Amino acid sequence: MAIASITVSETPLVLYTLRRADDALILGHRLSEWCGHAPMLEEDMALANMGLDLLGQARELYSYAARVEGKGNDEDKFAYLRDVRQYRNLLLLEQPNGDFARTMVRQFFYSAFADLYWRAMMKSADATLAAIAAKSEKESAYHLRHSSEWIVRLGDGTEQSHARAQTAIDHLWAFTGEMFEVDASERALIDAGVAVAPASLRPQWLKTVAGVVGEATLALPKSDWMQQGGREGRHSEHLGHLLSELQSMPRTFPGAVW
Repeated sequence: MAIASITVSETPLVLYTLRRADDALILGHRLSEWCGHAPMLEEDMALANMGLDLLGQARELYSYAARVEGKGNDEDKFAYLRDVRQYRNLLLLEQPNGDFARTMVRQFFYSAFADLYWRAMMKSADATLAAIAAKSEKESAYHLRHSSEWIVRLGDGTEQSHARAQTAIDHLWAFTGEMFEVDASERALIDAGVAVAPASLRPQWLKTVAGVVGEATLALPKSDWMQQGGREGRHSEHLGHLLSELQSMPRTFPGAVW
């Protein structure tokens, strides 16, 4: 018999932590979908390792959210026993893998932000988040370097790889603005020195992204219209399909252990 979804006490710190944990979990799951399907064995291993990095970040963040909430939830319940509307990940990260170029562009856009974000969060007034940030930044730095190299190879490669990379940039660009948005609860944490003001990271993010895209002989879209909703639990249809796969075993066989 399937198990019901949990309830979550979304205090500002719990919500803030869950948002970052959901980012890591959902992108990590997307990368895991490449196992056995990447264009070469080396890349198959690289994508799997990046997915594991993100899963490790998600576990630490979910565990911390559980301690802060103090309601008996844990990392597994947060990952497997919430409804789709309870997830607060960026819309960018739930987008399907598509072809290899689209996966790399998605990874590049996010990693360029995550590297700046975790580096800034190392100065958080919250000691636990600062410690998680110190570990995560090392991983995000590698993710950024790896995806940047692929953007250049694809953009400055064959006619087909160039076209696929440009198509991916054009498609995913509208999802990048959400990374820099905040709401009232997050703004209070920023004022308290717990969280980072993401808007302050945008100039450097844009400089990094524009530099790599330019080296790849690609172009950024000129449109400034952006998609939003993921942070409030309003998602694309893709997340529901992803969660049905991710949660199928824990919901069908509650309490099962290896």
